[in-house]
Amino acid sequence: MKAVAAMRLSTQVDLSGFIGLLQRLQVTHRVAEEAGEQVLWVPDEQLAEQVRTLYARYPQGDAAITLESPPIATSAMPGFIQQLRTSRMTAVVLLLCFVAAAITLLGDNLEAVSWLSFIDYRVQGDYIYFANLNNTLASGQWWRLVMPMLIHFGWLHLAMNSLWYWELGRRIEFRQGAIGLLGLSLLFSLASNFAQYWWAGPSLFGGLSGVLYGLLGHCWIYQRLAPNNAYRLPPGVLVMMLAWLLICMTGIFELLQFGAIANAAHVGGLLAGCLTGLLGGLLARQQRS
Repeated sequence: MKAVAAMRLSTQVDLSGFIGLLQRLQVTHRVAEEAGEQVLWVPDEQLAEQVRTLYARYPQGDAAITLESPPIATSAMPGFIQQLRTSRMTAVVLLLCFVAAAITLLGDNLEAVSWLSFIDYRVQGDYIYFANLNNTLASGQWWRLVMPMLIHFGWLHLAMNSLWYWELGRRIEFRQGAIGLLGLSLLFSLASNFAQYWWAGPSLFGGLSGVLYGLLGHCWIYQRLAPNNAYRLPPGVLVMMLAWLLICMTGIFELLQFGAIANAAHVGGLLAGCLTGLLGGLLARQQRS
């Protein structure tokens, strides 16, 4: 299903009240800034016409309008298939993670894991011997700089990262498009992988966690500078994820022998996300003014 631009308005127009109305009426939509305009996208032309009519009547929203007496024909929350159609890049990244999990047997197939690891290695007996990073890059294996984000070690690792990427990735894809999400994901993977390598040296690590903290930092700072509905996270999410980061950094999980946590990757991803959120938020604020 191809999205339809229901309205194109100046960035100086405050859409917060009207967007709040659409949310109360459960109208599937997203708002993006394109060429200095705010573009309101909806799933089809029929709904676009209804949204335009609604805006003509209630440009500032109306707190008195409720779901019991909607002035617009709406459906329930979008189903999973519809969400997939409007979040294709998010779904593609997750699909690649699932494929990698199957090929690597969730990290048990070390030979397959070596294809996606940050630096190449060989297994000899009970030991892993890592290659030199410079030699790895000199041989043209540049994909290794970002591919560790596809590696996951165990079902719980994969499930938790997938759920958070689905939540945060869709927000960024709605706001900044599929290419924007892909670019940010690769950038955060690069930053988090280098941070982990710089901190811990040659080691085996992977997962979307560094990327997730990048997406979190991006939404957090961007939202503070240029508030928008897409990046407004549910209450407590930011505090919970930052608290989880601090708990992991205490080393409690290594002490309890639950496995090593790539804390440097999380911090590196978060800092990179805060930086992109700062730049993106400042740019969006400048466009609005």
